Amino acid sequence: MSKIEFSKAEKEIMTQKVKRYFQDELNEDIGNFDAEFLIDFFAEEMGGFFYNRGLYDAETMIAEKVSEISDQLLQLEKPVSVVGKA
Repeated sequence: MSKIEFSKAEKEIMTQKVKRYFQDELNEDIGNFDAEFLIDFFAEEMGGFFYNRGLYDAETMIAEKVSEISDQLLQLEKPVSVVGKA
């Protein structure tokens, strides 16, 4: 798997969320550098878990949709009679 990269805008949003979490939940102020360092750590060390979960969820959803389409196709089937059957 290639390294997970975020845009500058995404990184800024995540940085603010991490800083707010530390302030609200832990009553700690952390700077942008520390917040970005933490985001990079989680992306590198645990990003694969989140990525894989997304893939599994997408695979499940696609399988369900394919099953629905298959059922709908079978409903379109026309009755046929076999000519000359003894």
